[in-house]
Amino acid sequence: MATIKPLENIEESPRVKAVFDDIRKTRNSDFINNMWIYIAVDEDLLESTWADVKRVMAQPSSIDPVTKEMIYIAVSIANSCSYCVHSHTAMAKARGMTDNQYAELIKIVSLAAKTNHIANGLQIPIDDVVEAEKQ
Repeated sequence: MATIKPLENIEESPRVKAVFDDIRKTRNSDFINNMWIYIAVDEDLLESTWADVKRVMAQPSSIDPVTKEMIYIAVSIANSCSYCVHSHTAMAKARGMTDNQYAELIKIVSLAAKTNHIANGLQIPIDDVVEAEKQ
């Protein structure tokens, strides 16, 4: 259950409408997902978050869009954000992620979690070769 209620008549605010219109244009879709609807209770938060998401996720970069979404899924799994896991899995699939790629991603995330816990629990020192590369 949400901790707040979304605003009624949300797009009556010119700032919210401007962000929502930009989301629609950028994503080439009329759909505004709940993340944006719920954070629109704070117009500053809505604007700044959308600006960050648009800059990192929607602008062309050296990382392709499917890989960006897969990274987002992995971090969302690690942070236990069910909403983001579902949302970014849908985005990754829409951008071409296959079921086999998703299965492999889950294997990698679960393996990383396992080995991270082992290394963390044992406080394994960083290898000299790796330490030397940091300098």
